[in-house]
Amino acid sequence: MSAARPLSSWRVLVPRGGSWGDRVAARVRELGGIPVVAPMLNFASAEDPAALANALHELQDGQYDWIVLTSATTVDVLVSQGVRIPDDTRVAAVGETTAAALQLAGYRVDFVPTSDNSARGLVTEWPASERIHGRVLVPQSDIAEPTLVAGLAKLGFAAEYVTAYRTIGVPVSPEVAADVASGRIGAILVTSGSVARQVAAQLMPLPESTVIACIGPRTAFDTRAAGLAVHAIAEERTSDSLIDALVDYVTG
Repeated sequence: MSAARPLSSWRVLVPRGGSWGDRVAARVRELGGIPVVAPMLNFASAEDPAALANALHELQDGQYDWIVLTSATTVDVLVSQGVRIPDDTRVAAVGETTAAALQLAGYRVDFVPTSDNSARGLVTEWPASERIHGRVLVPQSDIAEPTLVAGLAKLGFAAEYVTAYRTIGVPVSPEVAADVASGRIGAILVTSGSVARQVAAQLMPLPESTVIACIGPRTAFDTRAAGLAVHAIAEERTSDSLIDALVDYVTG
């Protein structure tokens, strides 16, 4: 195994498609590995579109002091609904990936946590000068944990959750499942607790040789809670950091 191609001969399961999956697959190839792109999650419209439409109407009407975005998928929902965020409404993003999606869509970003790109980190790092009473809209997945809303409520905000979309598991192909079971796929990238639960539901028991790399401590916690071993943890919630963590583990 050369230093330039540390993932040589490694088959790596990439659990997301789209531009993220393409970017990660390209990086894996650069490092000598063989990416196996098998999206394990998909997203569908909220079961109560009227509630979402009402919340977005109030947002555009200037009735919220803040909106907090926790994923690029939520940004896609805003774009698809043609939402314009008023100038007086502040915008917070849970991490750099979400912030980049907001900016790419033409929205501004007023606050992003720097040391912990998670719901808990966002609450912990919320600027003291901005800890005021006011309404905060939190559009999230239907399976989002209440961590963010509860944390914002403790800061004194009237935080309101609305389902922006549903997260749905996608079965991997029988060929991919067989490759995982046989150990031909040596590593699995885990990008969220939702992905971890899909891996556990669809692919367990995993061979002892299978390496699990997680995109940050919170995802590692959720992965262990799903019954999976964790071998590598990215220091940052970015695709590059995730691949770096896998490489560090592989190279010892």
